[in-house]
Amino acid sequence: MRAKDELDPTTERRRGGVRSFLFLLAGLGLLASAVLGVGGYLGYREAKSPGPAVTATIVLLEPGSAVSTIAYKLQDAGVIRNAEFFTAVVRMRRAQSGLKAGEYEVPARASLMDIIDLLIEGKSILHYFTAPEGLTSAQILRLIAADQTLVTEITLEPPEGELLPETYAFTRGETRDEIIRRMMKSQDALIDEIWDGRAMELPFSTPAEAIILASIVEKETGVADERTRIAAVFVNRLKRNMRLESDPTIIYGLTKGEPLGRGLRQSELRRHTPFNTYVIRGLPPTPIGNPGRAAIEAVLHPAETNELFFVADGSGGHVFSSTNREHERNVAQWRRVERERRQGG
Repeated sequence: MRAKDELDPTTERRRGGVRSFLFLLAGLGLLASAVLGVGGYLGYREAKSPGPAVTATIVLLEPGSAVSTIAYKLQDAGVIRNAEFFTAVVRMRRAQSGLKAGEYEVPARASLMDIIDLLIEGKSILHYFTAPEGLTSAQILRLIAADQTLVTEITLEPPEGELLPETYAFTRGETRDEIIRRMMKSQDALIDEIWDGRAMELPFSTPAEAIILASIVEKETGVADERTRIAAVFVNRLKRNMRLESDPTIIYGLTKGEPLGRGLRQSELRRHTPFNTYVIRGLPPTPIGNPGRAAIEAVLHPAETNELFFVADGSGGHVFSSTNREHERNVAQWRRVERERRQGG
């Protein structure tokens, strides 16, 4: 029997061959790792290198686009060099579901990695729509319809006074109906925010009535400092069961808020319509436009004053008074200003 340290030469050769094969495999593995490492490093460096676009470029990516579609859109726009490489890097980062649709401004020389980060963050270009205070719902809808950045036809018909005039940010591709819904929700949110903090003993009890009165205040003055004072005049008149006698309500009854293009006639002051506050007592049946936040807040927190009248002062503002005698003097002064202007013209 052989000693344990004595091996058959054939067995020794077999074992040596196995060791050599294992060393070879290990060497090949190290070589493959080195090659992949070098490839990964080169790929990473390429992905971080400045892109081909020499100027900032606008790119619109449609909702629901696949990664490959996005890649070729970027390649066609000239902001990346190779769509397949972009797709591979996105998959390597496992960001396939993280790319957001939108309209993007890709900076000049943005790297592929920069572009992927931009799309993941969703920093698309913002556009803005502004609805001026006091416009009717029909007038605001015309402005929305004319905005070429918004898409699809308008299908909503918001009632008068249910839109909050403000500036709204949106991205290209948002629908016109979506903007309208946002304006309606914004007004609901505003009322929820400020209604409970309203002044005591107001001559109305519902938010709808507050919006009606605010729409009249909005049309009566464009001077911010006057809103609470104008509101106080109307609040005081309502408390005394006096007619509001607001010219803008008459115009709304005649034209639904479209510009009259001339002064009111005496016959129109006497004409009975649901909106003629020279004839009816209390509030008209609906708002006469869409008031802004400041006008709504003014009627919920009117100035503390006994004033019952106001008339234009000729400089864009108004003169206020507490008695009819004072008011008549102020009206006479305004008539003189009007005559002088006609003669001067």
